[in-house]
Amino acid sequence: MFKVRNRMEHSEEIYPEVKVEEIFAEICRENSVWKIDENKLGVETSRVFRAASIRKLRPFPQSIKLIEHCINVPKCIISNGQRVFSELELRFFGLYDYFDFVIFSSDVGYQKPDLRLFMTALKKMGLELEPKCVMSIGDSYENEILPAKKLGIHSMHIEDAWKHFGLND
Repeated sequence: MFKVRNRMEHSEEIYPEVKVEEIFAEICRENSVWKIDENKLGVETSRVFRAASIRKLRPFPQSIKLIEHCINVPKCIISNGQRVFSELELRFFGLYDYFDFVIFSSDVGYQKPDLRLFMTALKKMGLELEPKCVMSIGDSYENEILPAKKLGIHSMHIEDAWKHFGLND
């Protein structure tokens, strides 16, 4: 999408992020023939755009088991997803409430592997001075494993976590 690429290219961030609902609001504003609530329409258009794929979206059963295994451990999600639809998807699958908080890159304007996202999570957990007490589990070496390690956070690929906890069934 031209507008997304253009906005990201003109960002001052190293790992820029956009709010997709703002892009859709801009498109709606530019193409409306009567007065509209472009912000509301941008949000709704974003959700309709994403809804086409939700039928095939499913959480991995091993990940559900892992979350349940760590039920009494503080947990957060750092996501490069768009809050406008990713939060709804987490809620739809009953996953949102398993986490103490969720950080969406679309809320802050930059995305993983930017270390600020991980530092924000550490700060929200009150562990900014003790990153070695935290385990980060992710599916991307570049976006999740490497930045966590740079901050002294223990990190593990999701498939290794499934194996480690005997959840690979």
